[in-house]
Amino acid sequence: MRTPTKITVNTLISLALLLIPAILIFVFSFFSLQVEEYYSNNWYPAIGNTLRMITRNLPFSIGDLLYILAGFSIVVALIRWLIAVFRHGFDWEILGAGLILIVRKLLWLYILFKLIWGLNYDRMGIAYQLNLDPEPYQKEAVVQITRDLMDSLNACRRQIKDTIIPEQPFDQIEREAFRCYQNKSMQYHFLNYRNRSVKESFFTPIADYVGFSGYFNPFTGEAQIRNDIPRVMVPFVACHEMAHQMGYASESEANFVGYLTSSSSKDVYFRYSVYLELFSYAQGEEILLYGKEKDFPAFENMLKFNKTYLDSLVRKDRKEIRQFFQKRKNNISPAFGSLYDQYLKLNKQTAGINSYDDVISWLIAYKKKFGKI
Repeated sequence: MRTPTKITVNTLISLALLLIPAILIFVFSFFSLQVEEYYSNNWYPAIGNTLRMITRNLPFSIGDLLYILAGFSIVVALIRWLIAVFRHGFDWEILGAGLILIVRKLLWLYILFKLIWGLNYDRMGIAYQLNLDPEPYQKEAVVQITRDLMDSLNACRRQIKDTIIPEQPFDQIEREAFRCYQNKSMQYHFLNYRNRSVKESFFTPIADYVGFSGYFNPFTGEAQIRNDIPRVMVPFVACHEMAHQMGYASESEANFVGYLTSSSSKDVYFRYSVYLELFSYAQGEEILLYGKEKDFPAFENMLKFNKTYLDSLVRKDRKEIRQFFQKRKNNISPAFGSLYDQYLKLNKQTAGINSYDDVISWLIAYKKKFGKI
């Protein structure tokens, strides 16, 4: 790509032509019902299935390669711009041409992102599909959900006879996650997942610094999973990322869809994985709500009760997971977490990175409607 050194009429016209579809997409995003009906239920499934059909049989992640190439191209573009400044001297026209080029690329990125997947942030979502009504919850509801999850955790762990949980192969977990969606689609047709495309991430070596267990690439339709985390976490992470592939952009909804699918598995390993994850969210909400009341004895009794109520092997497994991440703490990960927090807020997830915890409101609403979790 040649670095422009001056602003031309054609440059301004091309910028204006990109602004038109970008503005139309932005306006359309405010009509959630139309986004749900025309985009999320019609346009996006065709795109998602096509992308996964293309990438599913490749043994590596195309999306990760694209990220690497994108990073390389940014560095090259910056070097070329600096060379242009060095050759022609700095002036406002060179700066303006460079800024216009950046704006054009950002507009292209915005348009492609929104059309390929990003409009799913603006849909009605799982609440509309299941006719759920998540509401602000009281402490008592959170306490009950937490105890329900502890019951499920204990029951699952007692079915796993080994003191050390056996590690399932990665491809076996992928296949079972796929079966979870297929089985659940018999009850909820909108969870009919096709063309499985779940890959191990190229970026696992830097995962401690970026701070991820899995992620979804909207431009290739692939789900990527960190391959060094405790293996018992992988089933839920896989189902969560597959929910993003299905068009559930919200993190809380992806968590809830991950729960719906993985908790229905006949494999106790899968059910145990989801209950481990959701219990962490539920207890975190308990701690927050008790902390707000500033009643230290009640706070201490809650933690003591949970610790006593959990099976000793569940406590052991949770301790091993905590130790895994504690050993990998660093000063860089919070900065990336802050960037992702801003990304989520820009895409209408007002709680930012804390929106993962909102799955508890979905569980409470689901239990209220169906009587169980």
